[in-house]
Amino acid sequence: MAHVFDISPEKRASRASFIWRQLFVTPPPVSSDEVKLVGRTALITGATGGIGLEITRQLLGLGCKVIMGVRDERKGESVRQDLIQEGKLNDDVVQIWKLDLSSYQSIIAFAANAKTLDNLNIAILNAGIYKVSEAFSPTGYEEGMQINYLSNVLLLLSLLPIIKKNAPAGETGHICLVSSDTSAWARFEERNSTPLLPAIKKPMKTWDMGERYGTTKLLSQLFLTALSKRVSSVTLSCANPGLCGGGSDLAREAKGILRFAHKTQCLVLSRTCAVGARTIVHSVTTLHRQAHGHYVEGDKIQPMAPIVYQDEGKELAERLFEETLEELSFAGVRQIIEGVSD
Repeated sequence: MAHVFDISPEKRASRASFIWRQLFVTPPPVSSDEVKLVGRTALITGATGGIGLEITRQLLGLGCKVIMGVRDERKGESVRQDLIQEGKLNDDVVQIWKLDLSSYQSIIAFAANAKTLDNLNIAILNAGIYKVSEAFSPTGYEEGMQINYLSNVLLLLSLLPIIKKNAPAGETGHICLVSSDTSAWARFEERNSTPLLPAIKKPMKTWDMGERYGTTKLLSQLFLTALSKRVSSVTLSCANPGLCGGGSDLAREAKGILRFAHKTQCLVLSRTCAVGARTIVHSVTTLHRQAHGHYVEGDKIQPMAPIVYQDEGKELAERLFEETLEELSFAGVRQIIEGVSD
């Protein structure tokens, strides 16, 4: 059954609505009296700083064990030790695993390691990049498109059978993609191209980092809606922490006037990473199954980008889904989906 929203997709997507949420809406924390995750394990990517680190802290506070997927193992170990000391935790409660989302080989090896776990119930795919200049990965895709969309989708699909297998009796595991307000602002000018992915692979005529970042987040929403119709044995959601400052390093490449503009925007509009992280924690705990195939803001299910609900978007989602599975066919992703489908 389609969810009934308390706001239209178009109104939620407006800049005025975004500013209102940033200034006047504060998601409540998830209480350990309300949610207990003792005996559960969560995987969090991009967990050494910003929102990912705060998600880690909050899940640890609910009794969950955490595996941090990290690019830099030395930094990851330093953060792990800090978390153990500040929470007075046992050494095995927090682990770090190497994960390089720019490498398909690293993703596949990471998922293979996850098969050894018998209690991995939650995966939060938070890692992403915001590229100030256009650069391309070895696959030929722009780096943001590669990491924010294709690599995260490969990781999601690779984790599906593991999360399904480890679900507690009568429940489902949960995979959450961290999303963004910018998904609703993307023009996605390649949407009329057939096929889609080769068009996206071409360099932009004029580099627009905001447009590209927003497009990667929109593609994730479109793919998630198509996948969630086919897979119900694992809860699949996306969640938006909002614009966060005070530790988020998403725009770490920005320098000069761009860095000044970003910091000024954050100074005026941002919430803390701790507040933004609450949304993702709500998605995988208090909302959980209700959030399947949906987008979460604060502690509520809210509309995705308007195009997702339009006929054009529904057709785009199906085309993107098929093309993405073909792009990632080397990893047997169709067989994975067939294996977890009801």
